[in-house]
Amino acid sequence: MRLLAAIATGIALLGPPPPAPTPATSASTASAPSVPPPAAATPTARPHNAIAAGTAVRALAAPTPSTTATAPGSSGSPSSALAAPPALTWGVAPSSAKGPNGRPAFTYKLDPGATLTDYVAVTNHSTRPLTLNLYASDASTTTQGGFDLLAGGQQPTDVGAWVRFTRGTLTVPSASRLDVPFTLTVPRNATPGDHAGGIVAALAATTADAQGNQVSVDHRVGARIYLRVTGELQPTLTVEDLRVRHTGSLNPLAGGTLTATFTVRNTGNVRLTGRLTLGTTGPFGLGRRSVDAAGLPEILPGAALTTTVRMTGVPPLFRLAATATVTPAAVDGLVLDPPPTADTAQAAIWAVPWPQLVLLALLALVGWALVAAQRRRARRMALAVAAAREEGRAQASQETGRTIDGQPAAVAAGIGAESRAASDGDTAANRPAPDRGRPDRGRNHRQPDIDRTGKDEE
Repeated sequence: MRLLAAIATGIALLGPPPPAPTPATSASTASAPSVPPPAAATPTARPHNAIAAGTAVRALAAPTPSTTATAPGSSGSPSSALAAPPALTWGVAPSSAKGPNGRPAFTYKLDPGATLTDYVAVTNHSTRPLTLNLYASDASTTTQGGFDLLAGGQQPTDVGAWVRFTRGTLTVPSASRLDVPFTLTVPRNATPGDHAGGIVAALAATTADAQGNQVSVDHRVGARIYLRVTGELQPTLTVEDLRVRHTGSLNPLAGGTLTATFTVRNTGNVRLTGRLTLGTTGPFGLGRRSVDAAGLPEILPGAALTTTVRMTGVPPLFRLAATATVTPAAVDGLVLDPPPTADTAQAAIWAVPWPQLVLLALLALVGWALVAAQRRRARRMALAVAAAREEGRAQASQETGRTIDGQPAAVAAGIGAESRAASDGDTAANRPAPDRGRPDRGRNHRQPDIDRTGKDEE
């Protein structure tokens, strides 16, 4: 009891414990929902004449497959991050009267003069309403191979001019979607083949550049239109403006780099991709090589794409012939019957092997130096041998002049002369004397007639 009384007295003196602090509430900006990739394509839509009576407004329950764009909020100098306006995000996707149906693009195959009605879903992922401009435009292929639409101020003349909306401006409530109908009418004189364009939802905004000037910016997002008008198809790609450059290597044992730049133009009426091949050869077919480049992106009819292909290890054979070949192929695995034929372009270029020539010159110089050194050595050796022979002869002559059989040269010469004279005397003494008693023997001499009278004839 005393313990309980002490505890009660302590509580009365200290008072009740303070309440536990509650965590402070933090503000955050909601981010735009992520957009999943488009679903697989559905079969090509068929023309029909039904026209929707109005535009449906639906609440956004979940992200839908679409192409989205994000625009910054209004410009200003917020004092903190919490004061920054939220981003504006919206998307465009093919749709039906009940909502997006998973098509990646508006794909049609129609006859000249046909009309159809379709829907486009414009989704506002932002937390405030958006007023957008809705229109269609023609497409083109950029020089880098991208898919692009005409600028907002340019008037379309192809499939973009064949699309009609009931109104060009619409306001989409926050976190909502509008399924907007449109009609596509193919002119009776439309050319057969593929016609590409897009449906665009654009938001005009004003911002300041680096110098503080007010600049009007058009934020656009759209979905592609691929229309094929029935008729004869002509799938053709051509190679134009082939330019070739050869860059040698400082290593004489390695080849150089062949760079080919050319333009691939779609001169047919079907959107195509293709495969590029670059080949090169030297004189008399020497050094033949080829390389396959990366596949081409989609090229729309009438559009052109400039590309560059490089080949390494190309030997510099003075004069090279380069061949660029493009083999067309259908987009999205479509079958073209008959298949398109390949197109080629050729160009020639000089490729002087300067490092190799320098190496050959050095080798020739070294060889000449070796041969010259060998010849000099041979001459010196021949001179040395000749000098040795002369010296041997001189020494032999000196030795012969000094002694002949151990006697001086003069004595030896006298002895030799006496020996020869004695030998000659012995030979003459032993020789038989001629027969003087018979002067006429052995001769046929005629004695002159002698006048024995002693008188001269008068």
